[in-house]
Amino acid sequence: MVFKRRDKRSMLQSAWATIYPKGGWGRAIQYIKHRVRRLPDPPHKIARGIFVGILMSFTPLFGFHVVAAGVFGWLVRGNVLAAVLSTFVGNPLTFPLIAAAALQLGHYVLGTEFTSGSEVGLVGKFVGAWNDLTHNFSSMFYDRPADWSMLNTFYLEVFLPYLVGGLICGTVAAIAAYYITLPLITAYKNRRKGRLKARLAAIRDKVGNKADKTP
Repeated sequence: MVFKRRDKRSMLQSAWATIYPKGGWGRAIQYIKHRVRRLPDPPHKIARGIFVGILMSFTPLFGFHVVAAGVFGWLVRGNVLAAVLSTFVGNPLTFPLIAAAALQLGHYVLGTEFTSGSEVGLVGKFVGAWNDLTHNFSSMFYDRPADWSMLNTFYLEVFLPYLVGGLICGTVAAIAAYYITLPLITAYKNRRKGRLKARLAAIRDKVGNKADKTP
């Protein structure tokens, strides 16, 4: 394969790369800023894509943030690549803060609370929901009843509050990002356009001078 890595990563190396990218977070951020600024679309479409990407990164759609950002970025006529790149806001360093804020705000808005029950904390809710999924899937092939209790608990105490709180927090963050990035991208593109015009004018003058000197 043309794009196959020569030095195949182990599972541990791949997991570590998601937490700490090669070259560090600073280099990764600079790369994304460079890619976003040089996107060919108008600034308002790029900023719209950034809005969508940041909003999706605040949702509990773990594993589907990139797909959701791409789909919604296309639906709102934003830049899809900008939407996908902006999901970088949700990363292993920020997810604990996002999850804590989204869950607390979501429970406050819904008037509910997070209870430990028979499981231990948030991790226990995920484990219990996963166990229900695997059990109910296997129950389709074996003669045993399905059990939705932990999935129901997970939905009411984790997914729904996270979704509500995440959409509120994400909307605030996405609006702020939109109005910050729009003038910055506009200014960058105007400067770049000015440099290109100046370069083209210099080339034309050089060609014109050579033509004048030709006997």
